[in-house]
Order: sequence, then structure tokens, then C-alpha cells
Amino acid sequence: MLRIAVPNKGSLSIAASDILRESGYRQRDDAKVLSLVDAENGVEFFYLRPRDIALYVGEGTLDIGITGRDLLQDSGAKAEEILSLGFGRSRFRFAGPAGRYTSLEQLAGTRIATSYVGVVRRFLEQRGIEATVTRLDGAVETSIALGVADVIADVVETGSTLRRAGLEVFGETILESEAVLISRTGSVPAGFEHFQRRIEGVLVARTYVMMDYDIPTDRLPEAVRHTPGIEGPTVAPLHKEGWSAVRAMVPREGAQRLMDDLYDLGARAILLTDIHACRL
Repeated sequence: MLRIAVPNKGSLSIAASDILRESGYRQRDDAKVLSLVDAENGVEFFYLRPRDIALYVGEGTLDIGITGRDLLQDSGAKAEEILSLGFGRSRFRFAGPAGRYTSLEQLAGTRIATSYVGVVRRFLEQRGIEATVTRLDGAVETSIALGVADVIADVVETGSTLRRAGLEVFGETILESEAVLISRTGSVPAGFEHFQRRIEGVLVARTYVMMDYDIPTDRLPEAVRHTPGIEGPTVAPLHKEGWSAVRAMVPREGAQRLMDDLYDLGARAILLTDIHACRL
């Protein structure tokens, strides 16, 4: 049985369970459940703190896991990223008192507070910057006002929380993070390829939609250039003479604009349909 670690709480938890359900796996209905066996699909899920998942996978206690790229890199575990999952995105930036810092070089000799010591230290070492990095869990933006730190390194979304604290970001982004699928470094557990194929099928399905439309046959070549599909569109003659029916997978983003373009070209009966899963 494939043993899989899943976040038990936090921003990754619900989205991770959703993608597993969409992939055909059973998931818990009660947040108090710590593990769940899906015998039909040959997997067992363990619901763990997101920060601990990379450690369990890196030690080989569990085969694979879903966690954040930030947590993976911060852990120092012998685990590696296999597949990015497209949710739980965040950016890590340095921030300091407004107007005081403008470049990374000014970090030399400063005290930096962060919840991700491993990530920040590695970033500084790669750039030859020496600074004191201190771990604080939660609300790190208050550490400067309290005299504990000169600079912080934290997740930045809109930046409104920082501005309220009189801080502003500076320098390049430390890390672009998102949810990732991980395994032990150099190890591919039995059954993993089947699991990965299911997850990738859902990711593609979330990215594409199925488009159907009718088009005058003499305009078919131009229409097909708009909708090339994955390996080519399906084209069939309609009972109405001089018309053809076309079906193709198209990117979800921009699909409405594509419908407009096809309509202007002469297409009619243009339909979009969600794809729940696929295998390419």
C-alpha cells in the first residue's frame, strides 16, 4: 500500500483533500481522523502537520506527501519535489521600516526574524550575506517594533499587514512557494506512477475545458488553427451540408475570448464543458 502524508490543517489542508477526491481517492469527513485506508485504490493517508510532512517522507516512514515548497526547503529533509500542484501559492520577501532598506546588501550584520530559518539562511549563504537569523512563529512583523529584529522575512500577499506595521518590502523575492508533491530523495515507491498520473490528470482538467462548435466547412482550416487541441481536434461532417462539427480541448484561461473569435469566424452552437479528469 502506498503511504501518503496529507496536511491536517492550515491553508493546504482543504485544497489537498479536494485534489485527492477529484483523483478518485477516499478522504476523511472528520478532522479528528488521523489516518484513512482506501483499500480499493491501494493507498493509506496520514493527516499530519504540514511542517512535519517532509521529515516523515525524508526518513522513509511515509512514501510521498503533499506540503508547501517553503516547508520542504525549510525542513532540510532528504526529500525532493516531484510535482507542483498549483494551489497554496505565496511569496516570501524581506521587509523593514519604510524607507530604511532598499537592497539586499544592507542585510549584512542585521538581525532577521522569520518563521522559515532554513529558507532564509540558505538564501543569504548563496549570496554571501552574513546576518543573524532568528526563528519566530507567527506575527513576525511585531518583532521590529519590539526591538527583537531589524528586518523580517515573511509571506507577502497584498502587503497591507506590513504597511499597517510601518514596514515595506525590499530586495528580490526569497521564494515563490506553492503546494508540491514530494518523495524521498532518489526514491520512487511502488505504485507512485499510477498515483501521479491521476493527480496530473486532475491538474490538466483544471487547466483545460472541452469546446464544441459547428463551423462552415470552408472556414474549417482557420477554425482549427484557433483550436488545435492536444493532439488535434476531432472533426466530423454535420448532416447540414457544408458544415462540420469540431471538438477540442482548449485552455480554460481565455476560453470566452476564443468563443468570441470563433463566432466572428462563423462558428455557431459553441459549447464549453468542464473536464473532471483525463489521461493524456
